[in-house]
Amino acid sequence: MKAWQENQLQALQSIQCEQQLFQTILAFSQELGFDHCAYGLRVPLPLADPKTVMFNTYPTAWQAQYQAKNYLAIDPTVQHAMHSLLPILWTDELFSPVSELWEEARAFGLRYGWAQASRDFNGAVGMLTLARSNELITASELDAKKYKMAWLTQVAHLTMSRCLTPKLMPEVNVKLSNREIAVLRWTADGKTSSEISCILNITERTVNFHINNVITKLNATNKTSAAIKAAMLGLL
Repeated sequence: MKAWQENQLQALQSIQCEQQLFQTILAFSQELGFDHCAYGLRVPLPLADPKTVMFNTYPTAWQAQYQAKNYLAIDPTVQHAMHSLLPILWTDELFSPVSELWEEARAFGLRYGWAQASRDFNGAVGMLTLARSNELITASELDAKKYKMAWLTQVAHLTMSRCLTPKLMPEVNVKLSNREIAVLRWTADGKTSSEISCILNITERTVNFHINNVITKLNATNKTSAAIKAAMLGLL
């Protein structure tokens, strides 16, 4: 197991292109006995419409149908990933609320699958899915491969997020000063500039100066938006 982990890390750490990264992750998934691999990443901003990017080896026609019918919004594996880091198997029970999606996926040969989510300190959520057409994923197989599958999930997210998050969410590279963080924390708690000036023993003008700096750095529309962005990015 340790040698396998080291091989993965060595193969992935030097790659800077997300397409090449995905192809390497696919190769590892095939070593584990799966025909298909999928990786999706969702960043937390903007809140009203979080950006999502997906890579997979599913049939092209199924990819087009999945997108055209907006199955992403109702896919139970995606919904599970947003609330849990535990792995999940594709089952009839899991897909029973969305039977049309399940029937169509199976028609394209996507019958047996396993998925697990991962999350980083920036709030980005990734999900790795391993799937195949012709062989049930048994309990004994899971028991034998679960540590490698979980490890691949973490490594996939670590490396893909490294490449993708700065492109999808440029704010991830923002650095705030200690004073800006202090001011923004009190702002997030609902304190006014006048109250913050008393708490931190600085002038109200200085408080507003720091707030305006943070708004500019985070490309926010106002101090409330700045506080929410900073919290979502783990800056507070």
